[in-house]
Amino acid sequence: MNILAFESSCDETAAAVVRDGRTVLSDVIASQADMHAVYGGVVPEIASRKHVEAIAGLADQALARAGLTRADIDAVAVTYAPGLIGALLVGVNFAKAAAYGLGVPLIPVHHVRGHIAANYITHPELEPPFVCLCVSGGNTMLVDVRDYTDMAILGATRDDAAGECFDKVARVLGIGYPGGAPMDALAQGGDDRRYELPRAHVADAPLDMSFSGLKTAVLNLAHNAAQKGETLDLPGLAASFAAAVSDTLVPRTMEAARRTGYGKVAVAGGLAGQQPHPGRSGAGLPGQRPQALPARPVSVRGQRGHDWLPGLLRVSGGPPGGSSPQRLCHSLHRAGLRENAPPWKPWFPGRCIFDRGRQRDAKLCYVYYDSKAAKSGDFG
Repeated sequence: MNILAFESSCDETAAAVVRDGRTVLSDVIASQADMHAVYGGVVPEIASRKHVEAIAGLADQALARAGLTRADIDAVAVTYAPGLIGALLVGVNFAKAAAYGLGVPLIPVHHVRGHIAANYITHPELEPPFVCLCVSGGNTMLVDVRDYTDMAILGATRDDAAGECFDKVARVLGIGYPGGAPMDALAQGGDDRRYELPRAHVADAPLDMSFSGLKTAVLNLAHNAAQKGETLDLPGLAASFAAAVSDTLVPRTMEAARRTGYGKVAVAGGLAGQQPHPGRSGAGLPGQRPQALPARPVSVRGQRGHDWLPGLLRVSGGPPGGSSPQRLCHSLHRAGLRENAPPWKPWFPGRCIFDRGRQRDAKLCYVYYDSKAAKSGDFG
């Protein structure tokens, strides 16, 4: 199955062609980072407009680099939430139109699930169950990955995401946007004990996190130094900040691994590619060495085929007279999906059915943005 996929949840427009959920045939990205750097952060309206300008051309580039034509596409996938609503709508509406025009199913993909699933491409040997730390500019959470489509949130930030803190601290220090890479480079060689910064704890939820106090402490430190005419030790401040973030993330991740007993920990999200900081906690599992699977770059040209592995996307059905890409759908589900499908119609003709990973629990494929569900961690 060849899947044409789109991502437009924030300030980067991306298109890719993936075969059977495992082999990346092409991957093209249009970044807006330089444009938003002028403002010190993402401007949602600008991001949405730039997505509109870029997405059609990226789709053509992705097909060309994959050596495929539109007729070779069996399904279209798109990030539907969470993210900037205007930016998401660009990708969702383009993907809907593409699926309608090609007569193929449309697959909505949850943003965080996509981060987690990327580990199956960079680490083909990885199989559930495992604990995944998802850490990015918009999300920070610990996820119990029980199976490919069965997941539960073990803990999450109560306020700011870790990546958001990096961006805002970097902006105040004047070292650029996005803040992850500049802060990472600045922290190298800095004294992580130079400044005492807070590590928050949530009393009734030991796996939950909070970063707003840490962000405020650094901002106040910088502002006070500026008012007094003092010079900050920027490498030391960056290292102290990175240590505080590590001391928040690492012990909770190890505790989640201990509670689940899986022995495997994966890391996903935009912040996962940064140089890990040891922190001060020294947290770990006594007598155990869990298998760590951090994010790493993947070459879309040199990877091996893994078509025999279980599919991540399970779709069944197709428009009348069109293709029926069912190779990734469990054989026990196929008959029941069509038979038990709800009576209402999706927003494009056909019988595209999205399998949520549980027998007898399927629904017609549709895209929506539910802020309450996104905040509660419903991966529906």
